[in-house]
Amino acid sequence: MRCTQIAGSVDVAFFFIFLTLASPILAWVNIVSVGMYTGAYIALKHKQNRLAAWLIWTEVIIHAALGIVLIGWDSGFHYYLLMFIPAICLSAPRKWTFPGLLMLWVYYVGLNILARFFQPLQPIPDTPLYLVHLFNLTVVFAMFSYLTVFYLGVVLSAQKRLHSVAITDSLTGLLNRRQMQYLLDQEIERFKRSGQPVSLMLMDLDHFKQINDTCGHDYGDKILRAFADILQKGVRSQDFVSRWGGEEFLVVMPQSSLADTIQTAERLRAAMESYDELKTVEQAPKVTVSIGVTMLQPGDDAARIIGRADRAMYRSKELGRNQVTAA
Repeated sequence: MRCTQIAGSVDVAFFFIFLTLASPILAWVNIVSVGMYTGAYIALKHKQNRLAAWLIWTEVIIHAALGIVLIGWDSGFHYYLLMFIPAICLSAPRKWTFPGLLMLWVYYVGLNILARFFQPLQPIPDTPLYLVHLFNLTVVFAMFSYLTVFYLGVVLSAQKRLHSVAITDSLTGLLNRRQMQYLLDQEIERFKRSGQPVSLMLMDLDHFKQINDTCGHDYGDKILRAFADILQKGVRSQDFVSRWGGEEFLVVMPQSSLADTIQTAERLRAAMESYDELKTVEQAPKVTVSIGVTMLQPGDDAARIIGRADRAMYRSKELGRNQVTAA
């Protein structure tokens, strides 16, 4: 949409330029161009992208040809055709990319040959012609720069979204198992270098299969999202929170002692036990969580420390669930 605004403004400037240069045909062509860009702007605003593209393509192709036929190749109107190269490469279906570029090249060369063998119909003096050339060159340079920045922003935004999808769990928005495994390995390496404490909490929602069977998977998903929210609000900003799998969650807490981690775990357990905002199903059981807590020890790898936290968590299950057990 921004490009249509810029192009329309350029055509308004051209209207006055060509009136001053006594080239009325090109002056009024620019008025038509402003109308076409206005139509393209409205079409884009209403998500009619094909209509907008057709208006823009038609305007540039015809305007470039008229400019060259009326005042000559040295006017620089042919530069605008070059802006279709990235548009074709980035927007056209793959099977139309090469044919589209070939047709653009044939049209461009055709206009060049036409200008070589035929004199302009409404020539203007050399100095104004050179100034028109510079004006067109400057506009195209500026629009190419804007489009480059725009497409770079699109690419970076897409990369950011892809990265987010790759490292997060789609249901809860927490880190996924693969990313947590990577971060845990990083913390283990940091522990080997610095000796700073690293604690883990492995937790499992109690009777979750029964909840799914009784209340349905949609209700189960709501519980998972609710617990994920409790975790994100209940830990520190430097802690790593993941959905480890199914109804299991893993929290890695750098620079946290065992006593502090147990205290955090108890707070999370109590928050889940008292959470009553999901009572939309009459027969829904109370949701609790069993938690196993441990600290990274010298010689531990990821499998060993997670195994120890897992055993602590199952000890909580054996003690009646809704418990925190340290190992």
